[in-house]
Amino acid sequence: MTGMASRQFRWPLPVLAMLLLWLPMVAMAQTRAWLEQDSIAAGDAVTLHIETDQGAPDYAPLNADFVLSAQSSNRQVQWSNGGVQQRNLYTVALTPRRTGTLQVPSLQVGAARTVPLVLQVSDAVVATPQSNATAFIETEVDDPTPYVQQSVGVVVRLYFASQLASGELVLDTPSGASLQRVGEDRSDVRQVNGRRYNVVERRFLLIPERSGALRLPGARFTGRSAGGFFDDFFGSGGDGRMNAVGAERTLQVQAQPAQAVQPWLPLHSLQLRYTAAPSSARTGEAATVMVEAIANGATRAQFTDLPVPDLGDAAQVFAEPAQYEETFNGSTPRLKITRRYSIVPRQVGSLRVPGPRVAWWNVDSGSAQQASLPDLELAVAAGRAGAPVAQPIDTDAALPGDAAPAAASSLAPTAAGPRPWPWMAAAAGLALLWLLTLAWGWRRGRRAVVHTRPVPRPGASAPATSSRSSVAELRRAIDGEGFDQVEALLCSMAGVERLEQVIERLADPAQRQTLQALQQARWGGMGDVSALRARLRESFRDGPHWSAATAAVDTGLPPLYPPRQP
Repeated sequence: MTGMASRQFRWPLPVLAMLLLWLPMVAMAQTRAWLEQDSIAAGDAVTLHIETDQGAPDYAPLNADFVLSAQSSNRQVQWSNGGVQQRNLYTVALTPRRTGTLQVPSLQVGAARTVPLVLQVSDAVVATPQSNATAFIETEVDDPTPYVQQSVGVVVRLYFASQLASGELVLDTPSGASLQRVGEDRSDVRQVNGRRYNVVERRFLLIPERSGALRLPGARFTGRSAGGFFDDFFGSGGDGRMNAVGAERTLQVQAQPAQAVQPWLPLHSLQLRYTAAPSSARTGEAATVMVEAIANGATRAQFTDLPVPDLGDAAQVFAEPAQYEETFNGSTPRLKITRRYSIVPRQVGSLRVPGPRVAWWNVDSGSAQQASLPDLELAVAAGRAGAPVAQPIDTDAALPGDAAPAAASSLAPTAAGPRPWPWMAAAAGLALLWLLTLAWGWRRGRRAVVHTRPVPRPGASAPATSSRSSVAELRRAIDGEGFDQVEALLCSMAGVERLEQVIERLADPAQRQTLQALQQARWGGMGDVSALRARLRESFRDGPHWSAATAAVDTGLPPLYPPRQP
């Protein structure tokens, strides 16, 4: 029995060797974290080191108070105390999102956790050209006292004296406004205080959504220089790290004036001019009128189309879609609109074409103004006999149903000529053959569509008849875009031009009430924008609920699945 017991507790030599090798590794296993510095200035970055024999750390809790960059890892294997030890070193650069006492939270690293760390973040020292800094930032705002929904141009210029190996320039979106980057960066070289700087200029479009004080945070730059003799001479640091923070700006946003005209159009200036203005015309032939508008302080989404002249029964007017060109004039957004009108007189005599008139609000003088052009006087002569009748394409709206006969009678040739009956008969035969081919193809396509299209449920929402935008685009606009973009997407999904028409088409009372609140907040400059965004997000979570179609279209085709006989 004694020998048997001793054999039960005897360990084989390979197992003992493994145990002796494993025990030192267990003793050395540990997970620890430390910061390169305990205190930094706003805009600077600090490196967090994590040493562990576990897996990779979960950095997600750091995103609340820090911007993460320059993540790296390094694995080392070494002999220690007679055993093999594996050590992983993880590093990540942390840029604080705010000042004060920040806590680096405990992070999960495999089965272990790191201890929390404390970091002191002081206010940043804003570098200026006079300080001869290696890098500094200038921020230019074209209007420090804008109105609600006014387009404000913001230009951020980064000056750096060293060649960059990498870098990031960030301007955070302020609360109570939308901020959108416009165009591409511009590069330049300038001399400041006798020192040569590379300059990167970035442009933004800021649109305030409510009145009151608007705090625009300073732009931040974090990067690394390529290094060199001049960097060491001017004291840029041995690690090549470059940081710069711009000064904060506070804008005083004014509410929309009570006497302002609608639609609300706040601008610095607005000029109209004719680029084509005829003085004569002929019946049945198109005379071209072209109008150009230059608006300083406007964007395409903000500016309404140039008006179409109303000539009644005296002439037909065909307006082509407006052409837009968005640029910057210094730090101010600039919009150029060009629109072409084709005017077809119906009778001989004098034709007066009213000049366009656009009401707008002068943000510089704080007054309502109207831009206008003089009326045009066209001397209309009889059209040439046998001349082809001009047929411009009306891209904005179809003519009324009763306008076609009147136009046909007024534009008929004045002199009779020989009728080319053989050609007319051949053309009629070709047209009939084309119609038969089209009908045959339509019936085949209709059957294929019926087989693949699901049968709509009774009372289902009617789809929009014009260009549509996806629900995903609407959600992104509600979360991160301005209210004008939300309105434009809803109008596009409904196939209408105004938000009032969208409200009329909605079947959901809650969605209609939310859009009415959107109108009040957008134009009145009042209310909690964050709460309104949350309300929009909740109401349009699954997209707009349109009113059901009034009647089904009878195609004249038998149903794909005939009803069963009882």
